[in-house]
Amino acid sequence: DQRIRAASWDSGEGAFREGGRWNSKGVRTVYCALDPATAILEVAVHKGFKILDTVPYVLTAARIADIAEVHVVKSDVVPNLNWLRPGTPSAGQQAFGDDLLRRHRFVVIPSAVSSHSWNLIFDSVKAGGSYSLEFQEPFALDTRLHPPS
Repeated sequence: DQRIRAASWDSGEGAFREGGRWNSKGVRTVYCALDPATAILEVAVHKGFKILDTVPYVLTAARIADIAEVHVVKSDVVPNLNWLRPGTPSAGQQAFGDDLLRRHRFVVIPSAVSSHSWNLIFDSVKAGGSYSLEFQEPFALDTRLHPPS
């Protein structure tokens, strides 16, 4: 998260206003990665390494109280495998995600940025009290990822 938005890391406001890969506009959704490397790639694919190098970011870690509340979506149950590839999400993809979010507190789904990585999505209102903030720490991009021209 950008440092200026660190306090509202779990608001889902951006996804609520714009929609996302797994949610329609108006559906409050928090997007996370299960590991820091995937989180960095997810930001870089949308914002670029320059932003990660020049704008203060924080790395946020949260803990889910009961792992049994996490629903894992494997690629073989996704109706359209193109949904797991980079690109603009379809209305069907967003509706699929909306349904998952209605039925489950937490959803783990393959990342489009790396097929061997995983993202976690949740609605912070529905999941309230089921997770906690572990820590937030300043993020510093390895400068080799944004070399001089």
